[in-house]
Amino acid sequence: MTASISLHFEGPLAFVTLSNPGRLNAMTRGMWRELREAFERLARMPALRCVIVGGEGGAFCAGGDISEYPSFRFDVARLRAFHEDEVWAALAAMLACELPLVARIEGACMGAGLEIASCCDIRLSAASAKFGAPIAKLGFPMAPREAALVQGAIGDALARDMLLAAGIHGAQRLLEAGFLLSLLPDADLEAAVLAHARRIATLAPTAARLNKATFAALRQAGAQQAAAPLVASAYDYADSAEHREGIAAFLDKRTPSF
Repeated sequence: MTASISLHFEGPLAFVTLSNPGRLNAMTRGMWRELREAFERLARMPALRCVIVGGEGGAFCAGGDISEYPSFRFDVARLRAFHEDEVWAALAAMLACELPLVARIEGACMGAGLEIASCCDIRLSAASAKFGAPIAKLGFPMAPREAALVQGAIGDALARDMLLAAGIHGAQRLLEAGFLLSLLPDADLEAAVLAHARRIATLAPTAARLNKATFAALRQAGAQQAAAPLVASAYDYADSAEHREGIAAFLDKRTPSF
């Protein structure tokens, strides 16, 4: 099976599913493009009332698919295009969606997965899920717009620990931080997410759109706008020794030497 983003519908509900078998649904470049296309399609479907975002096979998303990284990350222009034209374009399409987004989180929710979950309005998690963005081990930072998004969703303390210390945290810690609405026993997660989405689908859709517009305006006035000036030089590290060593060490399954 190939990596993909699938989209299916059940009445007023849409289901966006991340799938990369054998890689805990790590996001490929193709998946980022498909994610953007999925949400652009959803924006043209006024009969929908709610979108559930989840992963396949017991994981949400383990981050980016690092097997692709040596083919483009060490060139400034290509690295910039990846983050600005592929990753951020997909996340921006999620943020622009007028429908309520409910995240069904289980297993690994790392890096790119944390970014995707941060775009959702309501996040329900299996109790055993793990969260983090340990890319410092790979020798590179989170892109400014993505970091601003994550910091706004999980809070400053957790964002700093995840990005500066490669901290990995359990679902209870993310619940305490306000990132998650609730924790469920693993076996109960799917039913709880469906029940929550169906409740949303019975409520006034215009009110939901207006509430989301208010939340978007508040977000844009804060961290997202502050991150914009950083983008100009954000990818100058592309050809650095640390960047190359971090990715090489991961692919070689060894400890990096920085």
